[in-house]
Amino acid sequence: MSKSTATTSTIQISEERETLMLAMELGETGWLLGFASAYGQKPLRRKIASRDRKALLREIEWAKAKLGLEAGARVVSCYEAGRDGFWLHRFLVAQGVESLIVDSASIEVSRKKRRAKTDRIDLVALLDLLARHLAGSAKRVWSVVRVPSVEDEDRRHLHRELKLVKKDRTRVSHRMKGLLSNHGLTLELRGNLESQLGAMRQWDGNPLPPGLRGRLERYLAEYRYFTKRIEELEAERRRILREERGPVLEKVLQLYSLRAVGINSAWLYGTEFFGWRDFKNGKQVGSMSGLTPTPFASGTREREQGIGKDGSR
Repeated sequence: MSKSTATTSTIQISEERETLMLAMELGETGWLLGFASAYGQKPLRRKIASRDRKALLREIEWAKAKLGLEAGARVVSCYEAGRDGFWLHRFLVAQGVESLIVDSASIEVSRKKRRAKTDRIDLVALLDLLARHLAGSAKRVWSVVRVPSVEDEDRRHLHRELKLVKKDRTRVSHRMKGLLSNHGLTLELRGNLESQLGAMRQWDGNPLPPGLRGRLERYLAEYRYFTKRIEELEAERRRILREERGPVLEKVLQLYSLRAVGINSAWLYGTEFFGWRDFKNGKQVGSMSGLTPTPFASGTREREQGIGKDGSR
């Protein structure tokens, strides 16, 4: 039978099987762990070195013994999605731990102008939300991130790298154009850049100053390097579409067959959107893409604030 007092609730998450709840705050140099076995229970806090898998498993066993749980007790963990990605989730699942990766933007926070924020406070809040999630809260506690397979995650590197390289090349071209604009000159990127720089003259007919010329040549070398990388990545993409097959690539080809969809959009939607995600309804598609309404209704006031634009990026 569950018991409760005025100060704390000791409602067991599961009466059929004991459960150890684990919340983690992941830092670059250290991980903060919080353990509890009941809702409202004062958490046990431990700190280990980052990415120390053996220490993590030792702390889980220590927490079970400290809280009086059986060695085979159920373990449910959670941590916020971030730099550590999915490898920790896969490791925990391989060890028999139920793992949840939480979208940090979906976690409720105080709306005060200034609020205390430390890893210690965040850990307690995360552990409390995990208990509510397992207890079946009527109100949605948070959004759980869906974890792709290793193959699906690896397939996303190509177009993500291509996007970043194109952004880097654009940054370099803007810097070259900005420097030349200071001298009343312009640059045509589709032409021969070396010959254009050699033929450039200032307003009085003098050649470009040596410092400016040297800087532009270095930027030009960067521009050529990024252009070469783009060509290599696009060639690799063409090779994959020509030689490899699979459900994800079939969706890419199907989208590419549409007249209004180019290869960049087809690859993006195929690998990030429709390739491995299982959408159950149109609302989930809208939420993923950020095409969701944001209604405001308070008292007699009611209006639509526009598209949320808070989908996966």
